[in-house]
Amino acid sequence: MAETKVAERTQAYKPRGSSDEEGAAGMAVKLNNTGFEYAQELIRQGKVVHDERDAWSEHQPSAEDENNFIRKHGLSAFGKWHLGIDDEHGENTKGRYKFPYGDFARVHRCGVLSAESRAGQYKHYDIENAAAHLHGMIESLKVAPAQGAKARR
Repeated sequence: MAETKVAERTQAYKPRGSSDEEGAAGMAVKLNNTGFEYAQELIRQGKVVHDERDAWSEHQPSAEDENNFIRKHGLSAFGKWHLGIDDEHGENTKGRYKFPYGDFARVHRCGVLSAESRAGQYKHYDIENAAAHLHGMIESLKVAPAQGAKARR
């Protein structure tokens, strides 16, 4: 049964193509595949902060940090740090990007958990599933070293 849940979760994070599946809230928010893929790569590289669930309000970049990052790297790079895109905002606007997950250097567990929770609350299921997948990847990083230690004993 646990394997079924993992298989469902793994398949469920893939973006959905039809516009009627973008969430009951009526907003045109959809999964940012570029941001999702970038987050996966960062996690694979171990660029993760294993922080507590409620730490995001303290760890998330400030508006000033965001603006400085955009000035240095551009909006495209800024967008890679978000799991959602809001089509109701123009392509060259900061407001287009939703559901941040990191601090422009590392993925934060608390940011991923916040994105997962808020996406589910607003019925953006593709984003919720993507965040759940990232959450699982982060948790597996915590488990893998412990399993390796047991195997060596």
